[in-house]
Amino acid sequence: MATTSSAHGEAAALPPLTPGPYRKRLGLISIVACFGGLLFGYDTGVINGALRPMTEELGLTPFTEGVVTSSLVFAAAVGALSGGRISDAWGRRRTILLLAVLFFVGTMIVVFTPNYEVLVAGRVCLGLAVGGASAVVPVFLAELAPYEIRGSIAGRNEVAIVIGQLSAFVINAVIGNVFIDHPSVWRYMFAISALPAVALFVGMLRMPESPRWLVEKGRHEEALEVLRSVRSEERAVAELGEVEHVAEEESAENRIGLGAVLRNKWLIRIMLVGIGLGIAQQLTGINSIMYYGQIVLIESGFSASAALIANIAPGVIAVVGGFIALAMMDRLDRRKTFVIGFSLTTTCHLLIGIASVVLEEGNPLRPFVILALVVAFVGSMQTFLNVAVWVYLSEVFPLHMRGFGIGVSIFALWVANGVLSLYFPSLVDAVGITGTFFLFAGVGVLALVFVATQVPETRGRTLEALEEDVSTGAIYQVKARS
Repeated sequence: MATTSSAHGEAAALPPLTPGPYRKRLGLISIVACFGGLLFGYDTGVINGALRPMTEELGLTPFTEGVVTSSLVFAAAVGALSGGRISDAWGRRRTILLLAVLFFVGTMIVVFTPNYEVLVAGRVCLGLAVGGASAVVPVFLAELAPYEIRGSIAGRNEVAIVIGQLSAFVINAVIGNVFIDHPSVWRYMFAISALPAVALFVGMLRMPESPRWLVEKGRHEEALEVLRSVRSEERAVAELGEVEHVAEEESAENRIGLGAVLRNKWLIRIMLVGIGLGIAQQLTGINSIMYYGQIVLIESGFSASAALIANIAPGVIAVVGGFIALAMMDRLDRRKTFVIGFSLTTTCHLLIGIASVVLEEGNPLRPFVILALVVAFVGSMQTFLNVAVWVYLSEVFPLHMRGFGIGVSIFALWVANGVLSLYFPSLVDAVGITGTFFLFAGVGVLALVFVATQVPETRGRTLEALEEDVSTGAIYQVKARS
């Protein structure tokens, strides 16, 4: 799919970015907002090490283990859809404050749960918060960031997610080995996440609203004040004018609301692209590794305690890959990044499947080879796919449908995630590591075809320039950038 040779056309009229205190202000805003990503990562990753002691204390069965794990994921699908809609109506900042409260309440329910049923209720509450954060935080960051560094700013949320997952793996390993005989050790693992929930709430009280959302609501003076805090004066005024121009065009042409989306074939198409990209990302199996990594490593030949420690390795490489991705995000086209990512992850899937066949159970090399390949898979995923997908979804939709568009796309992403998390243990039990990863490889080939034929380029353009081309279909029809 082509991109444009005049990618900087409309953006060229904007004054260039210049050094100044506003860059530090933008950095502070991204750090505070990314506590939402940190909580997302911790609350999805903590189950990896908490599941075994939780099962022993509460008497869970293999099926109820799947329900406990996937309840957060399916609730996250609902949270993404509703969070996007709420943020469109209520504001990005106020929605993130609400999510911080949900994170804290859900954590308390899980920590003090007396039984399986209340545990699931707590996981559902956490899932609503995780899903909402996955839809709202990237949009909040993308709408505040200058287009030149939008990828690296919005991508920080994904890095925060994997830092949260790594934190969960490390804390699980420390607490799990120090309090190995304590039946409620898993409660301590969950309790840690109350701290960043409080930090997110307190921090967001002092953060500004998205200037683009303020313009859409007719609050132009407030939008300019926010832009002045994160841009030079000249750039803030020029950027506000561009946002106002697009908002006026939308209103004049009645391009606002769900009805306008459904009447425009190009907006429907970009919705399908977002949905397809979200599902493709999940069908790599990345979150199955993050949730059930210990199970995979035990299946490959590690002992339970060794698997808990070895499981830290994928978490470390995910963080390293995330920082590499941030460095590349504003230099490498999104589509090229996707193609490289799906090529590498599909290759890793094939190699894991082959290794599990060639190295039979009992072979001392088997667990270490599979661990190395899992680490390579996670590194490839994080460097070339995870950060890029979240950035892409935060920037590709027009302003009037941005919360709704990313919400629907991430709803589909979480549903795919939930189905995998519910059935992954059964899949490994039925066809083993070999069949599971060969299946992932087959899906990866389909994802490559999808990216090559359907996904348009978005890098290096203002949100307003992208909005025009997405709404008219020009984004699919322009010639390739030289």
